[in-house]
Amino acid sequence: TSTRESNDQMMNSPLNTLFLTDSYKISHHLQYPPETTTILSYFESRGGKWDQTVFFGLQYILKKYLCGVVITKEMICEAEVFFEEHFGTNIFNRSGWEHIISKHGGRLPVRIRAVPEGTLVDTRNVLFTVENTDPDAAWLTNYLETLLVQTWYPITVATNSWACKQLIIRFLERTSETFDALPFMLHDFGYRGVSSVETAGIGGAAHLVNFLGTDTLAGILLAKEIYGASMAGFSVPATEHSTMTTWGKEGECDAIKNILKKVQGGVAVVVDSYDIWNLLENVIGEELKEMIESRGNYGFLGIRPDSGEPTEVVLKVLDILGDKFGYTTNQKGFKLLPSFLKVIQGDGISYESLGPIMESIVNGGWSVENLIFGSGGALLQRLDRDTQKCAFKCSFAVVGAKEREVYKDPITDHGKKSKKGRLVLIKDEEGWHTITEGERGEREDQLVTVFENGHLVKEWGWEEVKARANL
Repeated sequence: TSTRESNDQMMNSPLNTLFLTDSYKISHHLQYPPETTTILSYFESRGGKWDQTVFFGLQYILKKYLCGVVITKEMICEAEVFFEEHFGTNIFNRSGWEHIISKHGGRLPVRIRAVPEGTLVDTRNVLFTVENTDPDAAWLTNYLETLLVQTWYPITVATNSWACKQLIIRFLERTSETFDALPFMLHDFGYRGVSSVETAGIGGAAHLVNFLGTDTLAGILLAKEIYGASMAGFSVPATEHSTMTTWGKEGECDAIKNILKKVQGGVAVVVDSYDIWNLLENVIGEELKEMIESRGNYGFLGIRPDSGEPTEVVLKVLDILGDKFGYTTNQKGFKLLPSFLKVIQGDGISYESLGPIMESIVNGGWSVENLIFGSGGALLQRLDRDTQKCAFKCSFAVVGAKEREVYKDPITDHGKKSKKGRLVLIKDEEGWHTITEGERGEREDQLVTVFENGHLVKEWGWEEVKARANL
């Protein structure tokens, strides 16, 4: 019992903010030049897989980890003991952290200015800046780098999802008369494929900036908690292989009939447990045809193949369904299944695979609006900080009452050259530009103060975030 109580207490203890950084940063207060009173650093995507990024997710980090009183005497004492054991020497900045308590009540004296969330920004531009507001806490700016740079993840997921959306739009423009199906054409199947529940929440919400379909409940809940969303994502009841195969190979017809009887509205059925072609031709297309057609007024049936080469399987599924249930041809000359049928391809879906799959069905005469795609690992997990080359660098300092423009430019990789000066972000008819405050003139800085001295001073709502991403 005592062990269980100890474990419960440990799991429920407040997170120590002083541990939300890399080890080497613990000594950085000793390393800045004497009389350093200001450090300003910035975050950007230095390029990467896509030449634009959807900015999203900073508000989650601010609300969860940095707002309010986040430094206490107990945290300082715990950290001092921990770091002395960790390093084998006492380099801990106890006086600096105690100053934050005595002067700021445990709130962090920094200002963060960021582009509004949901904004699509060209790469190689500042996305947010961080600056200390207390001259005795210049060391704090880059202490927060480790945590704040984790914004790379929601930014990259939102950008990946957005890029997939642009690809789908291009095929809809070729083969469809309407974009009505678009919000549900990329469904998040990624909950089980990510590294943690928190990852699922952050990444799942990032996808929902662009689409409405998801099975990742953590993403919906995060969008509600952090951005005030009412219901950010939607899904339908669906079978999995366990609920199909427990009926046995000869019971597939009964398995499908069972869910069609018990569930009103749209349902999805996985069809590759055994012989997908027999199931489509003889069970769905013959034995259950009348039952499926009779549901047309109140719910579609999603047919989900889950194996094989998608560029071949999806087209064959469409051809069989078209042969069994008929189809119409739209004004662009492409075939459409009856409204009560959709094909859901949730296996092997990524930004790279979407194009070839859609091209194969277009070549077969079908409109892509017949499809719903589901993506998991490639949507939420097969990404890293280098996908969009996200980085956080110091660009400006005040040392001995003198301003310094700060930058790096490695001769071994000029692609890692950082920006210098007090940076602002402007937008004109030619696009986005990062310049210095001194160069700005009358032009409006697109960066907005979102956090100052422990307070969230600008909070973005879910609908305005989505609206920006969908301009």
